[in-house]
Amino acid sequence: MKKIMPQEIELWYLIPALRRELAKILVNKKKLNQKRISELLGVTGAAISQYLNLKRASEITFTKAQLKRIEKAADNLVKNENCIKELHFLCSYFKKDKIVCKIHKQKDTSVKKNCKICFEFD
Repeated sequence: MKKIMPQEIELWYLIPALRRELAKILVNKKKLNQKRISELLGVTGAAISQYLNLKRASEITFTKAQLKRIEKAADNLVKNENCIKELHFLCSYFKKDKIVCKIHKQKDTSVKKNCKICFEFD
């Protein structure tokens, strides 16, 4: 079995799921169009469409509290248009929430139950 790095979990699962939720919030609550959202998030319009239609990044479901934090990031994104800053913050936030650990253990069975590698260098 291939070993998977925690950073790969962030790249393949967490970041797309965060973009999905940001896109949903930006469409439904901020009333932005898909073109503007693609500009803000730095992805294609096709990616935004796939996020909104749940054809991409559907592996992670966020709690209400987590969605509230993502909504705050969407507010910040609309104000300052700094997607990298907001996504970086959200990745750090969710790393502490151990969402990456949960997915990592699901996708790589060699990860030990008590693994804490992501927190060894913080």
